[in-house]
Amino acid sequence: MNALTWTSWLRIRLRTARGAALGLAVLVLVTAFLAAAFPRGVETYETRGAQYALASATPGDRTVQITVGQSDALAADPSADPATAYSGKEIARLDRAIRGQFTAPLRIDDGQSVHGVRTTKPLSARDTWLPRIDEVDPAFTLWAASGPGTHGTLAQGRLPHAAAPGSRTLEAAVTTATARTMRLRVGSELHLGGLTVRISGLLTPREPQGTYWSAEPRMAAPQLDSTAASPPLKFWSAGLLLSPDDGAALLSTGGAPEKYWRYPVDTGALSVHDVPVLRDRLRSLEHGPGLVRLRSVAGNGAFADSAVTGLLDASEGMRAAVAPIVAVAAFGIGTVAGVALLMTGQLAAARRRPELELLRARGASLAGLTGRLAAETAAAALPAAAAGGALALLLVPGERVFVPLCAAAVTGLLGTLALPLRAAAAHRRPRPAGRADLARVRPTRRRTVAELTVLVLAVGAVAALRRRSTASGAGVDALVSAAPVLIGVIAALVLMRLYPLPLRLAARPAARARGLTGFLSLARAGRAPATAGLPLLALLVALTTASFGGSVLAGVDRGRDHAALTAVGADARISSDAPLPAKLAGAVAKVPGVQDAVPVRIDVQAADDSGPPLHVVIVDAGAYARLSSATGLGAFDAGELADPGGDGPLPALVSPSFVTRFGSGPMTLQPELGQLTVRPRVIRADTPAQPGGDFIVVDAGSVARIHPDTFADPANGATFLLVSGRSLDAGALRAAVRAHPVAARPAHLVLRSDARAKYADSPLQQGAEQLYAAAVGAGAGYALLALLLSLLQAAPQSIQLLARLRTMGLTPSQGRRLMVLEALPQALLAALGGALVGAAAIRLLSPGMDLTPLALPGAGADLGTVRLHTDSASLLLPSAGVVALALAVVLVQAWLSGRRRESTELRAGDTQ
Repeated sequence: MNALTWTSWLRIRLRTARGAALGLAVLVLVTAFLAAAFPRGVETYETRGAQYALASATPGDRTVQITVGQSDALAADPSADPATAYSGKEIARLDRAIRGQFTAPLRIDDGQSVHGVRTTKPLSARDTWLPRIDEVDPAFTLWAASGPGTHGTLAQGRLPHAAAPGSRTLEAAVTTATARTMRLRVGSELHLGGLTVRISGLLTPREPQGTYWSAEPRMAAPQLDSTAASPPLKFWSAGLLLSPDDGAALLSTGGAPEKYWRYPVDTGALSVHDVPVLRDRLRSLEHGPGLVRLRSVAGNGAFADSAVTGLLDASEGMRAAVAPIVAVAAFGIGTVAGVALLMTGQLAAARRRPELELLRARGASLAGLTGRLAAETAAAALPAAAAGGALALLLVPGERVFVPLCAAAVTGLLGTLALPLRAAAAHRRPRPAGRADLARVRPTRRRTVAELTVLVLAVGAVAALRRRSTASGAGVDALVSAAPVLIGVIAALVLMRLYPLPLRLAARPAARARGLTGFLSLARAGRAPATAGLPLLALLVALTTASFGGSVLAGVDRGRDHAALTAVGADARISSDAPLPAKLAGAVAKVPGVQDAVPVRIDVQAADDSGPPLHVVIVDAGAYARLSSATGLGAFDAGELADPGGDGPLPALVSPSFVTRFGSGPMTLQPELGQLTVRPRVIRADTPAQPGGDFIVVDAGSVARIHPDTFADPANGATFLLVSGRSLDAGALRAAVRAHPVAARPAHLVLRSDARAKYADSPLQQGAEQLYAAAVGAGAGYALLALLLSLLQAAPQSIQLLARLRTMGLTPSQGRRLMVLEALPQALLAALGGALVGAAAIRLLSPGMDLTPLALPGAGADLGTVRLHTDSASLLLPSAGVVALALAVVLVQAWLSGRRRESTELRAGDTQ
């Protein structure tokens, strides 16, 4: 091998095997891109999830607020002049000093920050011309805050001027909404806690949804409050904006004034890696060294408070619960991709075995041969890995660079070394030529030990996952996350050991048959090279990963569908505190897509056992039975609630908890329509009108017979309308509701689709689902690739065999049948094995796979736990795709072979 330099070797090999080099480069490029994109994709959706957790909170909850009470400020420096300590300049100076305490990742939105002095106890105004509710005096909160002119536009008058020291008359501005509700105008005077406050101007907020106005709602508009009396009395509570220099004037009131600084947290630059640091900074500011430094600036009585810490804790808890579920997909697709790369190297080594044996026979050293093969594969794999990693960095947003580049480098290294290492192992010692097929090769002791080791790991992973749920918050455990992959590997190893047995059993009756096609195809399948075991391994692991991942996504969808159905009770629900118009049901029934519109009366009454209240549902039994059947919530036969007539108890559909509490005997109820005696006839866990809880459903016709007058009274009409149907026209439903207004209060329309959408609005959920779906698709793609490579490896030998048999009289149809029957055993074994192993993996791992954090984040325990269940489509479609691709490939091969002349395939001296 010294006659050729390494560069000459590379040039010759790449020129003569361009297809193989290009195929390896494309495979490594795609795999490196996926490997590098995955961690960046995870980082992206986790970052967006953390930002969403803060952005979706109320403005007041995403701020850091620092306060110094009046008593604390005076105790810290009794000799200080209040006029100076509470002046606008002094508080602004402290504001600049406090801002210096904030460092990244605790970033502040300077445009919405505010500081000043405010009263913490509202001051009552006794002015008789002010509006009153329940004859309670309105209350006002006073703010000597910074920036009213910056955050508001003058509609009338001017901004307030600072009062003279000691003056009891102050000027204030109010928003136009406050002026309209409280009957204020420029020049109006209010008398509050010994102060006279004159309105100097009216403001219109420039950003009403900004933190400046929305964090303190009373600054922007009056609010209705209630007294602590029984019954509570309502009164108006509003705000007045003083000059920033009038803070000292508030000390003489009974409003318990305090200095305050409010800083909205800027979430635009927040990343998931900043969350732990930000939580530590906030906790330190509230209770730790950060508070000590803050008090050295703002005074010993300073306190810091923020709800951001709780929001970040909730976001981190959700992320920690979702991460193990996503890790299952990551381990699955990573294993499949690695097996595909190893399989490529093994198939290449098998294809070039005669060449490598000849080189070894002519004196090539093992190290030299391995090095030249590594250089050959590196010329294609390493640039492709670099390109895949670069594409991931360019196309997938994120901050991580090192981890994605390492993943791409590992992919390139695996693609480079797969062929050299396999060749080195196969040609370490010269061996005589002989059969090395699946039917003859016997497992070695080393292989047996390795298989037993994998078996022990798989059993441990399954046991750990069943005992420790993915929602435990313990983080990602590599062994637990690899459980589906290990199950697939074990199944593949078992099938590889059992593969020759069914072929031998099937070959016996085929040998006694008249035709040669069946026997020859089975014999050929049994003599498949031992390297066919690796494609089988890749296929089973990929199919297990795809079916498991598809079932996870299907389980998430089912969990959300059930939660939305439980929340609404039907495909749509119209409700009101007052009886709905009688014509509304008919109008809704005419909306396109509506199948049933069922009016429902629900009466809530206290139970005699002091337990939870009972929900008495009065509804037409026939329509309600159709609705229950359509929704799948407690389906029943309408005849079971038919009116028995006479004075006997009415048959009722009840919940199991009702029977547990009161038994199955007759029971007297006292709804608003009149006294009813019912007897449980049907027991169901759920019902559309009241999913869960304690309910009793009786037929409306029976109630109308017993209490005709009260039943016909419009004041006792239905307050709910449950609607079932497919593809409901939401706009037409809303129009029907608007066209039939309720006299007292407006009716509310809730769609099941809208309720479901609320469970999937978090970027963390959406990103995790998209990543999981991509992993499932990639796993299915690698499965088809493994099958395709396996078939293409055997293609030259199969085409030559067909050419020989055609010279002996084989017809084209027999040739196609032969190739199909030869390819079917491995394809069917992989397809059936993949479906069965996927189902077994789901059955084994479902107790430990808690999908609730992914399907229903933040949902209460009343919605239950979303578990993993078998999804038929996820199990069967990938397996069917494997069989379909195998048939398509062999049929194309047979067609191409039939178009070529036998002399082309059977030239003397050609090798297989």
